[in-house]
Amino acid sequence: MKRSYSKALPKEWKPLSKVFTALGDEHRQRMLLLFEKGERLNVGQIVEVSPLSRSAVSHHLKVLKEAGVLGSEKVGKEVYFWIDGDYVAATLQNVLSYLRENH
Repeated sequence: MKRSYSKALPKEWKPLSKVFTALGDEHRQRMLLLFEKGERLNVGQIVEVSPLSRSAVSHHLKVLKEAGVLGSEKVGKEVYFWIDGDYVAATLQNVLSYLRENH
């Protein structure tokens, strides 16, 4: 048993709970699947193809952004979102590395 982790997570694991929580919702998963490689989408574009209200889409985008799954940029009145694949991959790689090294 590795007792050293019973009270504190390793530094590189701290973002995991937010990323996993963000990715654990089917609506947010479907939103991520809308993005083509390198594509940036705004709220209106996502609302057009979503069964959710604009406010619900905005809420889910906020969760994904706060978790680091999405990046964003305001252009005029619109905010454009994109998947931060490098961040998500690095976060998930920490779990994979741990599993490979320890199990």
